[in-house]
Amino acid sequence: MSKFKDSGIICRLKEIRNKKKITQTKLAKLVGVKRQAIYDLEAGRYLPNTSIALKLAKILNCSVEDIFVEESMDSQPVVLVDDHDTMDPRVRLAKIRNIVYAYPLLRDFSMGDEMKAADGLLSPCNTMATMLNSNDYLKNTAVLLGCDPAFSILGHHVQKTGIDADVYCRFASSKKSLTQLAKGQAHLAGIHMHDKGGIDGNQELTEKLLKNFKGVLVAFSFFEEGLLVAKGNPFDIRKPEDLAQKQIRFVNREKGAALRHLLDDLVCESDIPFSEINGYDNIVLNHSQGAQKILHGVCDAALGLKAVATAFNLGFVPLSRVRCDLVIPWDLLDHTGVKTALDTLQKQSFKNELSSIPGYDSSCTGKIIKEF
Repeated sequence: MSKFKDSGIICRLKEIRNKKKITQTKLAKLVGVKRQAIYDLEAGRYLPNTSIALKLAKILNCSVEDIFVEESMDSQPVVLVDDHDTMDPRVRLAKIRNIVYAYPLLRDFSMGDEMKAADGLLSPCNTMATMLNSNDYLKNTAVLLGCDPAFSILGHHVQKTGIDADVYCRFASSKKSLTQLAKGQAHLAGIHMHDKGGIDGNQELTEKLLKNFKGVLVAFSFFEEGLLVAKGNPFDIRKPEDLAQKQIRFVNREKGAALRHLLDDLVCESDIPFSEINGYDNIVLNHSQGAQKILHGVCDAALGLKAVATAFNLGFVPLSRVRCDLVIPWDLLDHTGVKTALDTLQKQSFKNELSSIPGYDSSCTGKIIKEF
């Protein structure tokens, strides 16, 4: 991104060209100019005439306004995270290491079913966002990726501190949370891998996916996880092997989800082939989706937390008690949103509420597990 001197116009040609995977040489040939002209445009050395601007827009399949943006406090260049539904331009925004990321408000990434308010409206080219919140709010919002529904409670407690800070909780599996943290697309990642053979599952996954990072693991909570079943457990499901009964319809979680890893390990220990489980390859993307399928009679068992079973008035078969940790890079520990979240973990009022949730235990909350 470059700015033309004294023009108030920002050129986003390089960013759009790279996104389309077109070289300067190829673009110059398609437009009918020399490569140096494309280089000078991207460097902000001159504004093109109308003919060239229109050709650029046509070749790059965007509008002229997407390439040449009038500088304004009401809009921000953004980097889009995850897929975007062009019918809904609403996004949450957060600034991480001087890059503004846009997160589409799709239901699959929501911690709940309610409609969330947006921070901005995405441009058709997905490279700019019209601001609906202040720059200070954007700067002080921390993005927390993970699949623990209690993260939303942390966010609400942060908002009640009176400090100009917020935590945006976005649903993602443990593996995806760490992967996106490594890409710089989050401030915190929530993970809850189960221990195996005396090895701490959260530490193992962190060391595997964040090899060149320095940071800290902070405990969020213990919780019970297992199988969601219909109220009264009509099929008398007691262990993973019972899922192999032909009449039982199961829905699984995606690869990379901590609960999927747990189930796979337990099924392997039982010597039952995955192919014997009816619905092993049927995927839901979060706890709520599985619960809703059971509630509506679409399936008989799904993976989830005891708290989710209680919320949907379902039965629950415990499989494991696991510790959920927050993974935070060192350089983001002083971020206002992150710092306020960590301070909130130490408050007794927050711990008391966390412990009141069925299946949760806050005895570890706020403790440093490991520096890495």
